[in-house]
Amino acid sequence: MQLAFRWYGPDDPVSLAYIRQIPRMTGVVSALQDCRPGEAWPREKVRALRQTIEAAGLRFSVVESIAVHERIKLGLPGRDALIARYAQSMEAVAAEGVPVVCYNFMPVFDWLRTNLAMPQPDGSTALQFDQKEMEGIDFSEGTQDLPGWHAAYAGEEIAALRAAYAERSEEDLWENLKYFLERIVPAAERTGVRLAIHPDDPPWSVAGFPRIIASGAALKRVTQLVDSEANGVTLCTGSLGADPAEAARLPETIRSLAGRIHFAHMRNVRRLGERSFQESTHPDGDVDMAAVMEALLETGFDGPARPDHGRMIWGEEGLAGYGLYDRALGAAYMNGLRDAALRKAT
Repeated sequence: MQLAFRWYGPDDPVSLAYIRQIPRMTGVVSALQDCRPGEAWPREKVRALRQTIEAAGLRFSVVESIAVHERIKLGLPGRDALIARYAQSMEAVAAEGVPVVCYNFMPVFDWLRTNLAMPQPDGSTALQFDQKEMEGIDFSEGTQDLPGWHAAYAGEEIAALRAAYAERSEEDLWENLKYFLERIVPAAERTGVRLAIHPDDPPWSVAGFPRIIASGAALKRVTQLVDSEANGVTLCTGSLGADPAEAARLPETIRSLAGRIHFAHMRNVRRLGERSFQESTHPDGDVDMAAVMEALLETGFDGPARPDHGRMIWGEEGLAGYGLYDRALGAAYMNGLRDAALRKAT
């Protein structure tokens, strides 16, 4: 396991200098934040980002993410040109030595939360999601204030996208994902990049938009759409763990995906009710993190893994879920789990 840390670039309140001080931290997970979906990433910008990371004594180990354009997800005319630009972005990443590209196929929205600062009994705050609260959000004015999403859509844009997705079944979305992978995986093979699809977060349909990468079985199906080692997955314990059935079978899911997990997000959640959860400390929640680590090591996983969202603790202010202190504690916990699992195995 290669310990990595998410960094949002020079404007991130968490500095690379602080990230480097986390024990055993070697990698950085980042992206070109100013490139919109459908734009080809310029190699010189990827190079500048890599050089900044390496100057801090770290490695640019994962791109998260190169966004997939909505026209590709919907199977609309023009997708071939957009896929070609996606391949160009991947080539730029590969040319700068970044081995893994994490991406997702979630319609319109990325990860979603309804509360970015849910007060905890110890005085910290955590991310929280509640389906009923989500259903009460009025999208007629757009998404400017929607927690967990950094892009803004006007009300009419959301209405048009909802109408477009309403015309497509889940199998249509699977076909569109297959179409994308059939064209992008060969490019990944040529460049040596490993693709790692991220499960939907939360793993069910929200705001009237369907989600299909919502289970371990769905991740397995992705790898079978194009059977290539380059076509892999990101194991996100928190995304899958929001579903109690998926949380219980995470070790089984990991074993079923042996050799195709190219990246891991280690995060814990505590369910508050049906389709309602909060993100907990890494050691305490409904996901058995020790069993997850044992399964990862048992299957030979040696890719990048990062402590995912953390609480805001010790008075820290910054990007919700992406403060330094609690994620650093999560990294330390991951180190402990790894050491214990390796000792148990021998």
